[in-house]
Formats: sequence, structure tokens, C-alpha cells
Amino acid sequence: MLEKLLNESSAEVVHVGQFDYASVFRERRLRKEQFLQWSQDPRFGNVVALWDSADTIITGTSYFTEAQEIDPDSIRRYPAEPDAVAMIAEMSGELKEVMPRMVLRRQLERAEAMGYAVDAGFEFEFILLDETDTSVREAGFDNLAKFAPDNKCWSGTTAATHAELIRSLEAEILNYDISLFGLGVELGPGCLEATLGATRGLRAADDAAFFRMATQSWARRNGLTASFMPFLGQEYPGIGGHVTLSLKDKVTGENQFSSTDGHTNELAKTFIAGMIDIVPECFAMCTSSVNAYKRLAPGSWAPKALSWAEYTFTTAVRSVPSANDMARLEFRVPPADCNPYLSLALMLGAGLDGIERGLTAPGPAEAAGPDDIPDGAVRFPRDLYGAAHRLSESSNAARLFGAQFVENFTTSCLAEDTSLRTAVSSEERRRYLER
Repeated sequence: MLEKLLNESSAEVVHVGQFDYASVFRERRLRKEQFLQWSQDPRFGNVVALWDSADTIITGTSYFTEAQEIDPDSIRRYPAEPDAVAMIAEMSGELKEVMPRMVLRRQLERAEAMGYAVDAGFEFEFILLDETDTSVREAGFDNLAKFAPDNKCWSGTTAATHAELIRSLEAEILNYDISLFGLGVELGPGCLEATLGATRGLRAADDAAFFRMATQSWARRNGLTASFMPFLGQEYPGIGGHVTLSLKDKVTGENQFSSTDGHTNELAKTFIAGMIDIVPECFAMCTSSVNAYKRLAPGSWAPKALSWAEYTFTTAVRSVPSANDMARLEFRVPPADCNPYLSLALMLGAGLDGIERGLTAPGPAEAAGPDDIPDGAVRFPRDLYGAAHRLSESSNAARLFGAQFVENFTTSCLAEDTSLRTAVSSEERRRYLER
């Protein structure tokens, strides 16, 4: 089957790998003949499940090449070089259940057992900087040069000025076989937004992960830096990675969130109720970097608790009711550096739990500001340390996502938090040095 796929794709090179907790694609580059040989007994280093975003081992007791299972459905073009494709291979040994793609796969299997297929899509804001990989290091990652510093939100002038560059990025994204709905400018210097088209199940998260890789590599080749860091500093907006989801009848394909009265239907409300119950204690799954919590500072556009309303951009869940196939729920909390597999798994797993348990959602938020905390709502954790501990202590997290995953992932989050506990910013020195 693999050989047939490669022949149909005219592929001579295969980039095969998987995305880790930090959403880095850890891969092997193999010629077609060597890939087919490797695929007879595929193995890859288990350390990708055991290290942090700086490639520092933070857990585990033995390190070896673990057995893999290649997903033929994951094949896509790889435009960075001619006649190449990318494929995903997943752990199939003892670390199988801790990997992000498997965590999502388990929730999709659960949805299917309930009679649902899942369509989902992601929307990412990102910042282009007028810096190269060398220049950001020479600058000590401080006082970085802005790209399009005059940009205004949704500015037609910025879009026209940089139309050729934006079209080049669009072509790169499409050439990775990523479903793309729209690409344009957003709020703040160098800020762009990409809305990915809805696709089925795992493919939606794969598209999101490959989108960020494609955007960052494209930027490097064009003498720029593409940043998905949630909060670059006071001169920049906080940037998000929103997740949109619809449940479809797995037999008929009908959208189960559709509603003829133009309002959120009861199934969608029950799904939201599950999110209200589960997301605050499993928040680290969608917000797993230290920096992402700065995006949640008072006054920011990011919601601070799990609230919902129809069409409203400042609630954690934005319901978009419709009588046709466009009905959907949008999870607006995840930051731009979120792990797409875990963020979608969290949204889906929590929502399905609400359906299974028959939970009832409160009414839509009337006070819809991002800092508003509805009565009875649980505030999201204020830092990664608190989020990791809340996740580790959650019986719901272990029940829904597996105790092995929860233990491994919280270890990773706590290591990430520890790595920056003694870091001091220039802003802190400016404020306190002469106090």
C-alpha cells in the first residue's frame, strides 16, 4: 500500500515523523527505496515523548528506538523540495498513549462510537518580524525589528502593500495540501491571520501542525521570522489559535449542531456544558507554555473563564448557530502556540463528556467582556505551574485522556515552568533595578 501511494504521488523522497508536545515535527528524510525498507520495521527515538521544548530530557528511564505505526492517510505534498511527500508515523509501543496525536485519536474513536464524525478547523494569528534566525540571536531576542510596523487591524493598505508576499505564503500553505479558507492581515505590527478550512478528524490537527511548520520555514527562506509566541511584548497583541468544531452524523453526514430556529440547539448546549465542567481543570492541555499565560493578563482580549454566547468574540466558546451545514462551536481560548492535537482533544473530549452525562449549560453570557467571570464559573489558571497541578489532580483528566498521558504531560509542563522561573526580562530590570 505504501509503495502504491508513493507511486501515485510521484514521490522520490519521504519526510516521515511526528509532532511532539511542542508541535515540532521530528522527522527522518528517506529516499523512496530506503523508506520502504525502513517501513518493514519502522522505529524512531522515544525521546520525542520525553523531552521539553529545548530538547532537554525531563522524564523516562531508558531511551531507545520505539516501534512506529505509519499512517498512510496522513500523506501530503512536501513542497520544500521536489518530488517529496510527508507522512506521519505514530509510536506503537509503551509510549503510544502519551503522544498528542494518539490522545486525539482516542477522542475521535469515542465520538464515532457515539455515532458522530468530527469536522474541525483552526484559525491562527501570527507575527512576522523583519529578522532572520541569525539576527534575532545577535539581538539577544530583544528590540526585534518589526515587519509592517504601520499595520492596522484588517488594513487594506497593508494587504495591498504586501500582497505579493502574502500570495507567496498562501501558495506555500496550499502546496502542503493544507485546507486554507482565508489569509490576511490582523491587529498589530506584522500580524497576519490564517483561517484553515474544516476537515475531518485527525486531518484537521495535521493541517494545523503542518501550517505552522510551513509558515515558519517560508518566513526563514524570505529573510523573516514567523512567530506564534502568544505574547511578544507590550507593543504587540496577544495572538490565538482558535479551534472550530462541528459534530456530524457519521452515517448521513448531517450537522448535529444545525438549528432551524437560528439559535444554539440543545446538543450544542450540552457539548458546551461539558467544556464548562472539564476545560478549567485540564487547561494545560491547550495552554502549555509559560508565555501563553501573559496573553491572559487583565485587559486582554483572551477570555479568563469558560463562558459562551452566540457570535460573541470575547467569550471562551463562540456559538455560530445555523439552519444549514455551517453551524459550529469555536473554542477561542487556545493561544497561537497551542498543541493542535491536544487542544482539539480537550474540546472534543470535554464536549462529548457533557453529552454522555447529560449536562446542562448555563445561559449565554450577558456581560461579554473578556475579563468578565460569570457567576459560578471557574477562572482559568493564572500560570503554567497552577495549570499543570490542576491537571495532575484531575480525576476527569485521567478518566478522559488517560493517567499515563496526564502524568507524562504534566511532567513536561512543570519542567517548562521550572526552566523560566529564574529568567529576568529587560522590563523587570527597568522597573526594579534602581528601586
